[in-house]
This record gives sequence, C-alpha cells and structure tokens, in this order.
Amino acid sequence: MGPRTKLVLYRTLQALPALVGVVIVSFILTRMLPGDPAAYFAGPAATEASIAEIRATMGLDRSLPVQFLHYVQDLVVGDLGNSLSTGQPVVEELTRRLPASLELTLTALLLSCAIALPLGIAAAVHQGSWIDHACRGLVTAGVSLPTFFTGIVLVYVFYYLLGWAPSPLGRLDFVYLSPPEVTGFYVIDALLDGDVETARGALSQLVLPATALALFTLAPLARMARAAMLQALSSDYVRTARAAGLGEGQVVLGYAFQNAMLPVVTTLGMVFSFMLGANVLVEKVFSWPGIGSYAVEALVVSDYAAVQGFVLAMAILFVLLNLAIDIIYTLVDPRTREG
Repeated sequence: MGPRTKLVLYRTLQALPALVGVVIVSFILTRMLPGDPAAYFAGPAATEASIAEIRATMGLDRSLPVQFLHYVQDLVVGDLGNSLSTGQPVVEELTRRLPASLELTLTALLLSCAIALPLGIAAAVHQGSWIDHACRGLVTAGVSLPTFFTGIVLVYVFYYLLGWAPSPLGRLDFVYLSPPEVTGFYVIDALLDGDVETARGALSQLVLPATALALFTLAPLARMARAAMLQALSSDYVRTARAAGLGEGQVVLGYAFQNAMLPVVTTLGMVFSFMLGANVLVEKVFSWPGIGSYAVEALVVSDYAAVQGFVLAMAILFVLLNLAIDIIYTLVDPRTREG
C-alpha cells in the first residue's frame, strides 16, 4: 500500500467521528429550537387534545434517547424522515434541490478563482504597484461586505436601475421550460439537449447570485495567492533559477507558482466550505431553490427532519470536500508523493 493510499484511508477514518458528532449535535440542537411544531401544524384553533395527538404522531412525546435511537435506525437505512412543511421525504427534497445549490456554488467558485488567482499572482509580482493596491482594496471590500448586502446591491443596480439582468426569481425565467434532467445543472443540461436559448437564459439567471457569492470568496483566495507567491518569489530556488538565466515567465509560472499552489489549494477547500454556508443568504435574496433556502424555511416552522437532513448533508459534503482536498494535496506536493 502506497503512502498516498494510506493517507487517504487515514483521512477517511478521521472523518467518521466527525460525522457521528454532527449527527448527535444536529439532533440535540433541533430539539432546542423555539416553538412547538405540533402546535404550529395543528393551527391556532386547535385544542390540547389535537395538539397532543399530532405530537404523538410526530414522535415528539417520547423521551430524547428514544427519539435519537429511532433517528439513528432510520439513518442506517437512508431514511431522513418526511418534511413536516411539505409532506415529502427529506431525501427526495434534498436530492432535488442539491443540484441548484451546487451549480450556484461551483459557478461562483470558478468565477472567484478566475479573478482572485491571477490578481494575487500579479500583485505579488508587481509588489507596491497599482495592481497590488487594487488587490488589497478588493480584499478589504470582500471581507467587509456581507453576501446578502452585496446581492441586494447587485439586484438594485443591474436589475432595477439598468435593466441588464433578469428578475431574481429562481433558476429560470417563466418563458423557458426546464431542460431534461441529466446532471441537474440547468446550463449543462440545456446544452446537452441542444437548447442554446434555454442555456443562455439559465446562465443569465446565474450571473448575479454567482457574482454575489464570488465576491465573498475573492478576499481569502487573492490574499493567500499573493502571500504564497511573495514567499515563493523570495526563496532560494527562485533566485537560483533567475541566476541561471531563465525567463521571468518561466520562473514565475514554472517554479514559484507550483510551490505557491500548496497553501492556495488548502484555502480553496476552506473557501468552498464557507460558500456552502454563505449560499443560504444568497439563495434567499435571489429566490434560488436550493437546499439553503429549504433549510431556512424548515427553521422557521421548526421542521426537525428537514433541518437535520440539511445539516447532515452539509456535513457529508464538507467531509468529502476535505478528503478531495487531501487527495489533491498529495498530487501537488512532491514531498507527499515521495512518502
């Protein structure tokens, strides 16, 4: 068994206690939500007897250890329960909404990387120039502005004032039909179906929310890329490469950038994890039908099953993401490849 395989197995085993902890904590926290879901769904005119009957139907009249035992038994067979607000299985709701959240998050991440990495590299190469000052200003703005405020400003400017963007009401305007589902990503599915017009419409709906989310992640990526490149450019091997007569482009991209990518890859994984939480606010601002808006609606009505399913899904995504980052790190870092 090679060193990379051992590292992946070790990281996988490390993730199991984290998942167990998430299951326990999410169960306890959802039971601490204010309000009585049985009284909410019984209605304001309900009697105590009807509320008690609904509470028994929901299993809330049992002790917490008994409720937790039944919850774990359902998890083992892949049953997350039924949503109290929609009446649908939580697994089906999350499966249906997850592609919308992933499409938004991945698009924002690609947009953020396309801007932050070149900007951070250019700021490090031209330290003290106007590019460096622009990078610092962008980083400061990205850290200071919350995502919901950025989203509202983008809607006000580009939709209300300028009229350039479509109405912020979901993944697709009402004049288009949803493409046949293949990947769950509307833009890709429409292109696979050969419907360029629908793909263009889905992409136009995606621009503003992805931009709002990308601005949130520009700051840490650009800052880390700049710091890592500055450290790499001041290293001995870069000075040796320059003394050997290599071109500046080859030195920057062939030597400094490859070594600076190590901390950037780690930051990229952390940023993606933050985006999974930040997209909750973006989805509400743009009426995006993802799992973030689903979780907010479930919290409002104390929908235990839906909230627990959302937290568990986010935890699994977070663990899988960190595992993927570890694997990428082993491929990038020559010290890990050598064992």
